[in-house]
Amino acid sequence: MSELTTTVDAILRKKTGGILSIAPSDSVYHAIEIMAEKGVGALLVMEGDALVGILSERDYARKVVLKGHTSKETKVAEIMSSPVISVSPKHTVGDCLRIITDSHIRHLPVTEDGAVVGVLSIGDLVNFVITEQQETIRHLKAYISG
Repeated sequence: MSELTTTVDAILRKKTGGILSIAPSDSVYHAIEIMAEKGVGALLVMEGDALVGILSERDYARKVVLKGHTSKETKVAEIMSSPVISVSPKHTVGDCLRIITDSHIRHLPVTEDGAVVGVLSIGDLVNFVITEQQETIRHLKAYISG
């Protein structure tokens, strides 16, 4: 099976850590604190169990910093990206790479039956493809060598 036809659920099974989220009523400052502490570039914006948006460092830079707003006074709901582009666990890595490229985004929430089950970043997808290609090369070298 090609790495591009592998489904999202195969990648999610290997990922560690939970789903990081924030409420739309929280301050952007609090969101940036969480992103910095956890070393992530985006947070899902959840209202209860409902995915209502996504907040990325790009949103912060373009909608707070460049417009002269303050992050402590600005609410997440004011700058989050919504509606959210998401995928299901059945989408393939190739599908996800195409969506990310065409949509100019860096994070894809994964939803199943209306519930968020994970998040994939462009880094997750690229690392998966590279790892799979390295494994294929290793197998081919072993085959050629006898």
